[in-house]
Amino acid sequence: MFLSCTLKNGIVYLPTAAKTEAGSYLSGEPVAVVPVANTEALRRALQDVMDRGNAIVPTPKREAFPPPVLPKYAGAKSWSAFMRGASEWKIDERDGIYEIVPYRKDPDGGPGWVPDRKGRVDFPAGTKRDDVIDRMIAIVQDAAGK
Repeated sequence: MFLSCTLKNGIVYLPTAAKTEAGSYLSGEPVAVVPVANTEALRRALQDVMDRGNAIVPTPKREAFPPPVLPKYAGAKSWSAFMRGASEWKIDERDGIYEIVPYRKDPDGGPGWVPDRKGRVDFPAGTKRDDVIDRMIAIVQDAAGK
């Protein structure tokens, strides 16, 4: 299971992620849009996205790659405009082991975002999903307060 969590201007965006046959992930509909201060709504949204899981979809050809889904939810004209001032994390679960990984702009000046391994939170095997959700909520709420 894989999901992305993006915080921008006090709002958390949680798209549904599909896994391509090549192994990469695409963000798509439905997208939960929740005020970061609404802890219970954020908890429900994270549970819902996790419950949906990651459908396996054909890998799109480069020319048919879908446009980013999140900018329209924030009224942004482009992905770069949406991500300006945003913070992003990924939750990854493999074989019952979870990790939360923050992302940041490429410090080498590249166009994309890269994992910030120093901020990664690794959970021991057997950690309950609700504990991961609680930690993710604490992380985004703390980031929103900064």
